Amino acid sequence: MNLTPEQMAAAQKANLETLTGLTKQALQSIEKLVELNMQIAKQSLGDSMTSAKKALEVKDIQQLLAHQAEAVQPMAEKIMAYSRHLYELAHDTQETFTKSAEKELQAGQQKINSLVEDWTKNAPTGSDAAVKVMKQAIASANTAFETSQKAIKQAVQLTKGNLNTATDSAMDIVKTATKGSKK
Repeated sequence: MNLTPEQMAAAQKANLETLTGLTKQALQSIEKLVELNMQIAKQSLGDSMTSAKKALEVKDIQQLLAHQAEAVQPMAEKIMAYSRHLYELAHDTQETFTKSAEKELQAGQQKINSLVEDWTKNAPTGSDAAVKVMKQAIASANTAFETSQKAIKQAVQLTKGNLNTATDSAMDIVKTATKGSKK
C-alpha cells in the first residue's frame, strides 16, 4: 500500500488548507477578543470617570451609600455580559475546530474504507473472516466516535444552560441587593 507522489502532494495540500483555515479562525477569534477587551476598557474608563465625578459631589454618608448602590448593578450586568461574550466566542471557536476535525475524520474514514475495500478485493481466498473482523472493528470505532461526539455536544449544551441559569440568578441577587440598599 504505497502512496504515489501525486497522492502525497494532494494530502499535503489538503492538510495545508485545513491548517490555513484553522489559523484564520484562531486569528479571527483573537481579533474579536481584543475588540471586546478594548471596548470593555474604554467603557470601564468612562464609567470610572463618571463614578469618580459623582463621588466627588457626595456631601454625606447617605449619598455615598446611594452612589455605591447605583454603581453595583450596572457593573454586575457588564461583568455578566462580558462573561457571556467570552463564552460565546470560545464556543464558536471550539465549534469551528470541532467541525473541521469531524470533516477530517470523515475524510480519513472514507480513505480507510476505500483501502479496506481495495484490500478485500485483492485479499487471498479464505480471508473472509479477517475481512469481516476488520470491517466490524472499523464500524465499532465509528460508532464509538459518534457516541462520544453526541455526549460532548450534550455536555456543552448543559454547560451553556447552567451558565445562563447562574447568570440570571446572580443578576437577580444583584438587583435584589441593589433595591435593598436603596431603601
